[in-house]
Amino acid sequence: MELEKVDIAVIGAGISGIAAAKFYLDVHPHCKLVILEKDRSVGGVWNSQRVYDTFYTQSPLGTWEYSDMPMQEPPKEDMYEASFKAKYTSHYLETYIDRCVHAGRTLRERIEYNFKVHKITKVDGEWTISGQDKTGETRMLKSPKLIVASGLTSVPNMPILPGQERFRNPIIHQKDFGKSEVLSSSTLKHITVLGAAKSAADLVYDCVEAGKAVTWIIRRAGTGPGVFVLSPSRKSASAAYSIGTLRILATLTPSLLNGDSWCNRLLQRSWIGRKVLTNTWKKLDKDIVAEGRFDNRGDEAKKNGFPKLKPHTPFIWQNQGAGLINRPAFWDTVAKNVQIYHEDIETLDTGVIRLKDGEEIPADAILCGTGWIPSLGFFDNDQLAKLGLPQPIGSYSPEQAEMWKQLEEEADRTVLDRFPILAKPPDHYREPITTTPYRLYNNIAPLLDRSVAVVGHVLIANYFHLSECQAIWATAYLDGKVNMPPLEERKKDVALFHRAQRPPPSLEVETDCQGQFTARISSGRSLHTHSVHVGNVSTLLELLPLSHSYKVVKGHGGLLPVHKIVDELYPLEQYLERLPV
Repeated sequence: MELEKVDIAVIGAGISGIAAAKFYLDVHPHCKLVILEKDRSVGGVWNSQRVYDTFYTQSPLGTWEYSDMPMQEPPKEDMYEASFKAKYTSHYLETYIDRCVHAGRTLRERIEYNFKVHKITKVDGEWTISGQDKTGETRMLKSPKLIVASGLTSVPNMPILPGQERFRNPIIHQKDFGKSEVLSSSTLKHITVLGAAKSAADLVYDCVEAGKAVTWIIRRAGTGPGVFVLSPSRKSASAAYSIGTLRILATLTPSLLNGDSWCNRLLQRSWIGRKVLTNTWKKLDKDIVAEGRFDNRGDEAKKNGFPKLKPHTPFIWQNQGAGLINRPAFWDTVAKNVQIYHEDIETLDTGVIRLKDGEEIPADAILCGTGWIPSLGFFDNDQLAKLGLPQPIGSYSPEQAEMWKQLEEEADRTVLDRFPILAKPPDHYREPITTTPYRLYNNIAPLLDRSVAVVGHVLIANYFHLSECQAIWATAYLDGKVNMPPLEERKKDVALFHRAQRPPPSLEVETDCQGQFTARISSGRSLHTHSVHVGNVSTLLELLPLSHSYKVVKGHGGLLPVHKIVDELYPLEQYLERLPV
């Protein structure tokens, strides 16, 4: 089979893949770039195949967009407070790829839709990509450079349910909910939702609104119910978003990425600073519980099991999912209309779910809001190991395992020295560790391969802005324009970042899956998703290969939101001028 040669291949046409391709073409407009997308539309989570009418964003208008093309305001009837229907993000991305033109070709014209990448290997210093195109024909491409933007929300984490072969009724992941007939079918009356986080909560609400009898099951052998915060008004949400990306708010949280200023030292290492932080966190917990009124909604709610939705751990220590409530009367609707169980499933039978406590639940369909696994199946274990990507535990050689153990023990001491408050986490559930972590420098670069960049394998609130910053860094890195530290220094940096997220059982800390500020004790599904803590603007920009970027940001006091800094301080021409030689 003849190999098709390209200059660079991008895997995935989600938000990060689009940003990476666009910026690479800004610098290399005449290169032969191809984007391989397994779906028939762009956007990943936000593509037109996956969104449905009651699916809303969690970021306010004006923040959920690329810096070079504002999103038009949706009609008021399609907004709830600051959130808006996801279909407008789908439309925005489709419009964006048509407007991005380089050397007479749009981004859309460079996308191979319905291309299933089966395997990626490196042969003689170049990447060979094999897969199946939209016609079903096997094709192979060859490229000296590779950008992996396959994301964290493309491959469903489907639970293995005992007896599911006997169940016979539909078992559907949230990914496929939008194209299913669950809401419209008159024969699917009893719906059971599995999961504890935001996607499960949305499925529960939508099914109740459609007139279904809904049961919500949160497994006992898990991290407990999610933490949900009411969506603020549009005005306050925009303000909160801007403040939330600044160093001043991030200082209230234990994160290595906040730097080591006098303010951080005062708050994190002095007894009076830790008391201020503790009281701040307690106030937040109190507000969250007060909004839910989990214990005082009357006998009907208690009979329905509503108190079981009360978070099990304080918000700052949360090891469960989190999200905004962007649906009207969410808690009232759930309390009155949903039967809630905090129990594990014993087995399934024909149209029935049996729980381990003996309860039997009729179910015409099961909806799984059970999360995702990283989309990296096109690499074999050997390639995963070489690139520092998640692989089964035990894959490391004894020498590698010992090296990382020593580096991480040193990193643990650094974390505890900087943040003594993390030494005593509350009791919490520990989920078994099954894979190694991501080991990427700056969350993008493998330690031993300069021909590949991994972007978008992060969970963060201000995702559009991060994707643009990662795109700039990845382009410069692949061009050899980034002055990398010595290998041993990079290894220490990777180990430190990992342990700041996932220290050992005596000290388990992870950045919040929303990319904000919580120090989490999770041993849960988000274990090895490479969450980036971006509580302040400078953190994003300091990843970029820009001379004096830190001083520029510091000079502004860190008070500009991300998109303004990208727009005002780092336009393309300045980026090219500032690249180290």
